[in-house]
Amino acid sequence: MLDIGWTELLIIGVVALIVVGPKDLPKMFRTLGQLVGKARGMAREFQRAMDAAADETGVKDVARDLRDTASGRKFKDEMGLDDLDREMRDMGRPDQWGNEGASKPKGPETVAQRAARKRAERAAAKAEADDDEAMAAEHDAEAAKGADQAARNRKTAALDAERMKAADRAAAARQKAAEIRARREGDAAAKRDDPAAPGDTDKGREAET
Repeated sequence: MLDIGWTELLIIGVVALIVVGPKDLPKMFRTLGQLVGKARGMAREFQRAMDAAADETGVKDVARDLRDTASGRKFKDEMGLDDLDREMRDMGRPDQWGNEGASKPKGPETVAQRAARKRAERAAAKAEADDDEAMAAEHDAEAAKGADQAARNRKTAALDAERMKAADRAAAARQKAAEIRARREGDAAAKRDDPAAPGDTDKGREAET
C-alpha cells in the first residue's frame, strides 16, 4: 500500500516546487513525510490486525487450502501423484533398468550410510571367511579321520599277519614234532621186531672175546 517510487516522488517534488514555492517546500516535505510514515504504519497495523483475525477465524487456512486446491498441490498430495511421478522418472532412468528390484538411496551417500555399508561389507567378509575356515577345518578333520582309519587298518593287517605267521610256525613245529615222534616210534618198533639189532650183536661180540 502507498508504494511510491523515485519517479513519482520526483514528479511530486517538481509540482510542489511550482505550486508551493521554494520557501515553504521543506516544511511541506516534512509534513508529507510524516503523513506517509503514519499511513504506512497504519497500513502495517491494519495488515497485522487482518492477519490476526484471519488466524483466529481460520480464514488463512481456508485461503491456503483454496490456493493449494487451485494449484492442484493438495490433490497431488492426497493421491500420491508426486511419488508416482518420481517413480515414473526413476523408471525412465537408464541406471535403473538393471536394478528394478533394488532400492537405491536418493541423493549422495551420507557418512552414516557409508559407515553402515562398510560395516555390512566387513560383516559379510568375516562371515564368508568364517565359513571358509569352518569348511577347511571340517576337511582337515575328515582327512585326519581317514588317516587314523588307514593307520588302524594297517595295524590290524600287521597283527593279522603276525598271528598267521605264528600259527604257521606253530603248525610247522607240531608237524616236525609229529615226524620226530613217528620216527622214534618206528625205530622202537623195528628194534622190537629184529632180534639181531645192532646193539645185541655188539653185546655178543664182547662176550666171545
